[in-house]
Amino acid sequence: MDLSVIIPACNEMLLAQTINNVLENIEADTEVIAICDGSWPDPPVFDHPKLTIVHHESIGQRAATNEGARISQAKFVMKLDAHCAVGKGFDRILMENCKPDWTMVPAMHHLNAFEWVCLECKNRTGQGFKPHECKKCNSEGFEMDIVWKPRHKTPHLSWRFDKNMQFQYWRKHSKRPEAQGDLIETMSFIGACFLMPRERFWKLGGLDEAHGSWGQFGTEIACKTWLSGGKLMTSRKTWFAHMFRTGNFRDGNRSTFPYELSQEAIDRARAYSKDLWLNDKWPKAIHPLSWLVDKFKPVPDWHEGAK
Repeated sequence: MDLSVIIPACNEMLLAQTINNVLENIEADTEVIAICDGSWPDPPVFDHPKLTIVHHESIGQRAATNEGARISQAKFVMKLDAHCAVGKGFDRILMENCKPDWTMVPAMHHLNAFEWVCLECKNRTGQGFKPHECKKCNSEGFEMDIVWKPRHKTPHLSWRFDKNMQFQYWRKHSKRPEAQGDLIETMSFIGACFLMPRERFWKLGGLDEAHGSWGQFGTEIACKTWLSGGKLMTSRKTWFAHMFRTGNFRDGNRSTFPYELSQEAIDRARAYSKDLWLNDKWPKAIHPLSWLVDKFKPVPDWHEGAK
């Protein structure tokens, strides 16, 4: 295989749509490895010669991604969230431009995955929590309609992290002279989608499970990529669209996040990340964190007057 697209999934009802979308848009010898972490696909995923499904009792998103990379025999690996759409030929485009020490990120759009349809008047309500009643006819009956439409407005191309090592959007960076062209350097990224050579993934240590199950994905991969001497690159040539969890799309009563995470676990991941990077404790680094911050100078939160 040229590429293994690894999709960690826990209670993800859009997993089938994501897998089908990936397989419909590949142009290289690309497979999908879906790690079903603590749950079986619901609705079910249909068999495909380029699809491998692995079921685990709950091991966490980081461990599930690492499991997919261990199964892969491809030249490249790509991690993708289980609620995403991708552009035609995304795999070929990213691999064609990826150098041995690069991590590639497609331009990012938002995904309008579903809408709520009133059973009485057919009025539509946007993606989010299931409405209590229809604003048009006051009916309380709704059904979900999967629309799967990327919002192709101005894409996100640049991201960063703040002094707490937490992810931040950085649209103004993408307007700088040095951030023009089809391939641009980005300080960090959201963590939902990235591609790199499989050997490089393991050379960087895979995903550090000491963070815990979830959180700090983008910061971890960005710091590992840059501080080891590589580059984190956004490609304007292709895209992916990510569904952000604006509300519960099952019953309106539970959190939309599929993994059950306590605030304590989130705080622990952030504290671990801060200690690792701010104190320059990662053993594979050839640059200190200050080198990366200065490379993108001026950076908001780090440099006075930066935007």
